[in-house]
Amino acid sequence: MSTFLFATLDAGGNVPPALLIARELMGQGHAVRFLGHEAQAETIRASGADFTAYRTEAPTTPTVEVSALRDSLNWFSTLTDPGIARDLMSDVHRDPPDLLVIDCLLLGALGAAAKAGVPYVSLVHSFYAYFDGPFRRDPVSVLARLRGLGPRQVTRQARSVLVCADRDLDPAGHTHRSGRAVWSGAALDVAAPAEPPVRPHVLVSLSTIAYPGQPEVLRKILGAVADLPVDVTLTTGPAVDPQALSASPNTVVHRYVPHNDVMPRCSAVIGHGGHATTMRALAHGLPMLILPLHPMLDQPMIGKVVQDAGAGLTLSRKSSEAQIAAALTTILGTGTYAAAASAIGDRLRAADGARRGARLLEDAAQRAVA
Repeated sequence: MSTFLFATLDAGGNVPPALLIARELMGQGHAVRFLGHEAQAETIRASGADFTAYRTEAPTTPTVEVSALRDSLNWFSTLTDPGIARDLMSDVHRDPPDLLVIDCLLLGALGAAAKAGVPYVSLVHSFYAYFDGPFRRDPVSVLARLRGLGPRQVTRQARSVLVCADRDLDPAGHTHRSGRAVWSGAALDVAAPAEPPVRPHVLVSLSTIAYPGQPEVLRKILGAVADLPVDVTLTTGPAVDPQALSASPNTVVHRYVPHNDVMPRCSAVIGHGGHATTMRALAHGLPMLILPLHPMLDQPMIGKVVQDAGAGLTLSRKSSEAQIAAALTTILGTGTYAAAASAIGDRLRAADGARRGARLLEDAAQRAVA
């Protein structure tokens, strides 16, 4: 059996794919441990994996809304954090794993692993087209590149770049020519499609990370659905106080409800274009209305992909209540959206991305110790 050390960070949707793959590895008898932010401890330990918090990382406040400039500086600090890199290498030297699995956002940690010459894999939790495209041109990555920590710089020595995304949906899935990137499929734990009720039920779930204007987008969505013949479940996550929102009688607001408890009885999902929530919705066969919250992240690309696939519509976060209501009405009233989402869901479930991801890591670990 092999030993795996996952290095992660508290960034919302990046965590579920790593945990699902880790569970598959542990189910095969492998030893798995995680390094991450203290806020992740409960979630990761609940998966059965060992967890150690970073000891010297820079402070992070991902659920607190800040200015765009401060947000970029915070992310640069986290992604290139030398404290995280030191803690990771200290753990590696104290108890060497057969394979390091490092979140693709942790540029500093990836660079440290490359410099140390230890076997590692970069775990990509969204479309490779984003991480090898807009992410490389983001100001954060441009500044990191000046330190020798650009995304391509820190993955040149990786055993592989494991892409936890559906290759057919990923714009780079059939155009990327490098043998380094391998697609596992989206890592999900969805066994069956949703069974929508007679009266439409809509899940509204934006990011668990705080983005500028997020509360206002939620308020506009609440206004848009107030007079529609639908039932709505809205989850705010830790970034928005549910008490700050006013909902109509057809809407129930929660801070948190497991998506797998709600989506099986939904008709559609309104989201922000986060990869994890989007793929989970599609795996349930649910069409989507996507309002990207951040123009420089993967959200606009994911919204476009879903719309181009015929599985939903994308609107600007500046859209009015009337525009949101009209788009949702179109999605619910036009069968082609549900049909397209259903076809994608069949493919996502059949791919079993978590199990395939685990097998790819097993192969990489075996090659590393051979």
